[in-house]
Amino acid sequence: MNAAILRPDVQEYINQHLKTDPTLLILKGVPFTEVSVQELVEQIEAKNKCEKKLPRWFQKSAIYYPNKLSIEQTSSEVTAAYKSGLIEGETLIDLTGGFGVDAYFFGKHFEKVTHCELNDELSHIAHHNFERLEILNIKSVASDGLLYLENSEENFDWIYVDPSRRHDSKGKVFFLKDCLPNIPEHLATLWSHSKNIMIKTSPLLDITVGLNELEHVKTIHIIAVNNEVKELLWVLEHGFSGEISIKTINLKKQYSEYFDFILEDESKVETTYSEPLTYLFEPNSAILKSGGFHSLSETFNVSKLHKHSHLYTSDTLIEFPGRAFRILKSIPYNKKQVKGLSIEKANITTRNFPESVQNLRNMFKIKDGGEQYLFFTTNMHNQKILLVCIKAQ
Repeated sequence: MNAAILRPDVQEYINQHLKTDPTLLILKGVPFTEVSVQELVEQIEAKNKCEKKLPRWFQKSAIYYPNKLSIEQTSSEVTAAYKSGLIEGETLIDLTGGFGVDAYFFGKHFEKVTHCELNDELSHIAHHNFERLEILNIKSVASDGLLYLENSEENFDWIYVDPSRRHDSKGKVFFLKDCLPNIPEHLATLWSHSKNIMIKTSPLLDITVGLNELEHVKTIHIIAVNNEVKELLWVLEHGFSGEISIKTINLKKQYSEYFDFILEDESKVETTYSEPLTYLFEPNSAILKSGGFHSLSETFNVSKLHKHSHLYTSDTLIEFPGRAFRILKSIPYNKKQVKGLSIEKANITTRNFPESVQNLRNMFKIKDGGEQYLFFTTNMHNQKILLVCIKAQ
């Protein structure tokens, strides 16, 4: 950390140049001897990334920012607030603390939080920011979280860990055993210090793969923000061997969509299938990730178009965790009939369909946008169809 960056004049310069092209700053130079232009550009770029992702940090004066990669890898405020609301207690240790966003929000639900971060500079940055944000129940430890835990005699109500999805030799990885730290390999150490573990993983991690690598999984949370899946949360309870709950949430500005089901029940549910009816329903991305397609059909009393299409239909308009459309027309898919519709502009979605959206746009010369929605999909008779829709009111 370069303490000179926190000087009022330097902070004022950063705030005045948030919208300035960094290349211009580098060419022009800066009016400070104790702070380099590269350091200032790093602060500006990182702070800009926080404007929407971390508004609490962005709006607070004299916050020190790490490089923008650390900001990209951290939780957003909205996801950190959600996960911190799931658990509570007296003590929690965050083994992979990073910039400290998760630790900050956990600090609102726990009496004492230990924030471990292997990178010494990032640890000091997080500690400084905790003080600026006036949260004083977080202990900052510049250390490998697992090593700290192994050398500690303390027990914690909860252990939280967000393993890195990049491996020095393997690049981007999709198994927990290849992440850093290797959670499956060190579960015994974690259990020796807590009965409760929460693990954050990439949305790319396959749920079945994760279940095979872990033990005592009680709940899996699939968190989407504005219909983009951001993270999976695995809640483990030592000794738990009951039914695993899958909880999906799509966090939105106006309201949030929730759908829960029991993993073991998914294979037991009898799903109904139907030709397209009056309304079409498209599940949000968190549900699509969860795989709870039969449970969704049963819960909302809607029929699927096809086993693999993951589109639902009903004659009744319902509150559905996703998008709802009124079906204007359903036609068999063939080039002559589609061209005969003379549609020049529409929003296109494909589900269980061989052609890509871009190929369909090129083939039928359909521009993006407008009020019509075209769903190219497969029906219950394995026939390719086109559904012409508008948003349901």
